[in-house]
Order: sequence, then structure tokens, then C-alpha cells
Amino acid sequence: MPEVYDKMQRGYSYEYMAKPGQDFAKDFTPELTPKEMLVLGVFEGHYLTDCRQEFPQDWFENARLSEDKPCASCNCFQIKSRMSLQEWQQRGWILEPDPRGWFQWYCRYYMGRRLDKIDSIQIKRWKAFKRHKAQVYINCAPYDLNCRIKQRQALVQWAYNPFF
Repeated sequence: MPEVYDKMQRGYSYEYMAKPGQDFAKDFTPELTPKEMLVLGVFEGHYLTDCRQEFPQDWFENARLSEDKPCASCNCFQIKSRMSLQEWQQRGWILEPDPRGWFQWYCRYYMGRRLDKIDSIQIKRWKAFKRHKAQVYINCAPYDLNCRIKQRQALVQWAYNPFF
């Protein structure tokens, strides 16, 4: 049972209800694992940098991270492509008990935590994001990775494969 002590959360603990990477909801089929997302570069490398104790150490071995501050060059497509945490909070996108948002939820879900109500909301949000993959597919030549790079970076950040 992980017990969380990081900059944004202290004393939170949860149980694993499934084995890591298994028993996902039928309608939740992410194309990237959290480890793959970190290796590709997400959230300008400044995400989960203080949470390494909570997650497997191998997730961070080749991750593109920036300890001090967000760094756009750490992103897969080397562009700024995120809103601030304050913006997410104002829009109501931060759900307890995951003060960092969707990716933190996904990491915990991947590890085996299950929270029916929260899982349902986050999976619905993930499914809605698929429209961005469709836009890239419709508007870009195959494998033109310079086309719609902000959307492609966002796809990485929502566990969709941007390389098509």
C-alpha cells in the first residue's frame, strides 16, 4: 500500500486492486504506458519529479525530466504544450485524490488503484481526447511529424501514440 509524501500530497495512501498494467476497464485502452510517456517526454519534464518513491524506479531511468522548472525541450516534440496547474484547477479538471491531474490518476490506475467514480470520469475524459488523434490523422500526411505538433504532443500526454 503506497503512502504518498511529496510536494503536493502528504499522508495519502491507497490500495492496489489489480496488478500493474492489468485489468483495465474494457473501454480504456491507452496506447502508451506511463513509463513510455515519461521516456518520450511529457509536461515539459516537470511532472512527478518529486514522486519517484511512489512509482517504479525504472519509469524514471530514461525519462526526459527537468528537476528545476518546466523545459519545453524535454517534451517529445520540443514545444510548450501544457496549461498551468492553476488553469486545470480553475476549469475543474483536477479531481481528488489526484492533485496533479489526469496523468497522476493514470499512473495510479496503471499501478492497480481503482476508484470507480473517479476512474469513470477520467476514462470518459481520455476517450473524449481521441478526437485530437482523428484531427491529426485527417489533416496530416502519414508520418509527417511536423504537422500539428501541439496536438501530437498532447496525444503523448494523454497516452495516445502520436507517431502515425
